[in-house]
Amino acid sequence: MSAGMGTGMSAGMSAGMSAGMSTSAGDGGLALDLGGVRGELAEAREALAKAAARTDDLLAALPEPTLRSPEQRAAAASATDAARIRRAAFMDVHADAVYDELTDGRIRYVRLALLASRAATAFPGLVPTAERLASERGRPQSDKEGHEIDQGIFFRAILNSPSTGRHLLDAMLRPTPRALGLLPAFVRTGTADLGSVRLERTGSAVRLTMCRVDCLNAEDDRQIDDMETAVDLALLDPSVEVCLLRGGEMTHPRYRGRRVFSAGVNLKALHGGGISLVDFLLRRELGYIHKIFRGILADEGTTRWSRTVEKPWVAAVDTFAIGGGAQILLVFDQVLAASDAYFSLPAAKEGIIPGASDFRLLRTVGPRLARQLILGGRRLRATEPEARLVFDEIHESEELDAAVERSLERLRSPAVLANRHMMNLAEESVDDFRRYMAEFALQQALRLYSSDVIGKVGGFSAAKSTAPPG
Repeated sequence: MSAGMGTGMSAGMSAGMSAGMSTSAGDGGLALDLGGVRGELAEAREALAKAAARTDDLLAALPEPTLRSPEQRAAAASATDAARIRRAAFMDVHADAVYDELTDGRIRYVRLALLASRAATAFPGLVPTAERLASERGRPQSDKEGHEIDQGIFFRAILNSPSTGRHLLDAMLRPTPRALGLLPAFVRTGTADLGSVRLERTGSAVRLTMCRVDCLNAEDDRQIDDMETAVDLALLDPSVEVCLLRGGEMTHPRYRGRRVFSAGVNLKALHGGGISLVDFLLRRELGYIHKIFRGILADEGTTRWSRTVEKPWVAAVDTFAIGGGAQILLVFDQVLAASDAYFSLPAAKEGIIPGASDFRLLRTVGPRLARQLILGGRRLRATEPEARLVFDEIHESEELDAAVERSLERLRSPAVLANRHMMNLAEESVDDFRRYMAEFALQQALRLYSSDVIGKVGGFSAAKSTAPPG
């Protein structure tokens, strides 16, 4: 989808889906007949596939998105809007049946990417195929058709259903195959180098160090995979009692030799089309971040009293926690910061939704400060009084190491784990999180392909800098 199509479509899709599209919607001035996709599953599947094929044929006859005339853009927008309204109507009725077919009656736990791949095969026209996504993968964001919006429609419906949504959350809380394969060596040696994250076990504490020196620990699909693997290993190792996350020393000229926590989303990767809805934006929230908060879902019989394996987590923030780096702090049990560090959620500047921060930050700092941070782009420095709402302790840089060790020792207390479990249960219910993530799946997909986001990340790429301002 071209940049010129994004804003209007985002607004129209959002408004239409919020209304539930209970009867009909506009399609180039004509009424859409949604009866076919709302009937019995077999007939609805066929009707959806035929309608999607017609849309594909129309788009295939047009030039590439950035080369289209205003009239061609309008025609493409009308066709894709109509197709997406049909998909949403189909999922409104058939989400549970679709999910059951893809998971063998919920016997199997299927993660996000595989679930979407299976849906593309079993229900043609519902979500993009792996081949279609791969063909768009190497294109700049402005040159894509926006097929990931269809994935947002799909996952919104799955997560909105209490039965399928909870099952999908459970699937994402299970350890990854990569972590299970690395676990024996990690238990034996106490070390693992995953590329963008290093792990080292000392005593009963495990230290996760983010070490993307090329981009100040800015996140992309690769780092999300490494982070989830690292979190899995930390939680699965039976000798680990407490976990620490910290940024490593950087080689960037501006921060050479200094630790940096995280610069947030990798905007160069976003502009280049390398930040995906499923493997990045949804996986990070439902995967490693949710695991830090909720724990790993264990196989039946491996734990006596709980379905999850949980551990306390400490974060140490050096220099800054920007965007995604700030988001993850909201699930930690203790957050320590250097006195010259700052916390920033520049969602309005970037144009995307800051993960689950809209959900969690309100209760952490209150609605007024949350709006200042997210809507106004306020930078919260560790020395400001309000920073105590985000950082539990603030220390001079040379004193931070010792403070971290004291924090790790405190959280080894036997009663910490039980109390942590109960506080997290009271603070954030699974269903509240599930409902938030359902709406996030669609709204974030729409944001990715909005004209303002495409313009902003394009401007960022032209500036050729990963260093944050100031």
